[in-house]
Amino acid sequence: MQRKADRLQKLQWDDVRLFLSLCRSRTVGQAGRSLGVDASTVSRRLAALEEALSATLFERSRDGISPTEAAEQLLPVAEEIEQGVARFANQVDSLERDATGLVRVTCPPDVAEVVLVPLLEELLRTHPGLRVSLMPGESVLDLTRREADLALRTVRPQSGDLVMTRLTSARWVLVASPTLARKLGTLRDFAAAPWIGPGEALAGMHIARWFAKHVRGVEPVVRSDSMRLHLAAARAGVGVALVPEPSVKHFGLVPVKLGKALQAGAADWPIDELYLVTHRALRDVPRVRVVWDLLLERWGPR
Repeated sequence: MQRKADRLQKLQWDDVRLFLSLCRSRTVGQAGRSLGVDASTVSRRLAALEEALSATLFERSRDGISPTEAAEQLLPVAEEIEQGVARFANQVDSLERDATGLVRVTCPPDVAEVVLVPLLEELLRTHPGLRVSLMPGESVLDLTRREADLALRTVRPQSGDLVMTRLTSARWVLVASPTLARKLGTLRDFAAAPWIGPGEALAGMHIARWFAKHVRGVEPVVRSDSMRLHLAAARAGVGVALVPEPSVKHFGLVPVKLGKALQAGAADWPIDELYLVTHRALRDVPRVRVVWDLLLERWGPR
């Protein structure tokens, strides 16, 4: 009994993180990727944790892992610990006085290239102690779990103790490479152009709804769920693409000229709102505030 008590006293936050990651993953490998370690390390640490607790936490099968009843009973407590650690980290952040250290910013890849990267030289010159980690990706990282410090999002967050402001709105426009645009001339039928279209993962987004409404019956020559690949394919002259207006000049593209018959479709171009978001506890932390203020100054409402 005493030996078990000694083992339990040695439990650490990393053990709780491991447990939570496994609860939120379908496989040991997926949990390892979220923790930045390999699957064998996860398996070894899980075995040690189960031995310390004298309980089996996960059932293993060829389809992956699933939590046992014991794990389900422990999960709410583990989540409380996670929230407590986050509150502790937020309080530590509030002790900062200078804009130094690492700021992690998450956003879609094309937004990172158009909005963030042009500001980095000025930001780092003004605050030489600052370091920036850009985390571009199509998935949405959880700010409440401290997966990032700042986020640029095209969908307004609906939950969490977050602070946000609308930076700008961006209309989507039909573009092509200069060579393809000259070849097409004035487009009088959307079906007359080769299209770069949305993939299955974008089926619920406004770009896919616009495509289904105005380009019915046309099979794109290329489909992708990555806007960055849409831009790259358009720049390579593969086809026309619908992209946010701020990306047009940045990626060397030009608007496609449209005939009168297509003006109704152009009037229905999708519009994105770009939101700047952070956790409430981080809003006035110096290293976060200087990035927030510069983005607001350059991209905020005029």
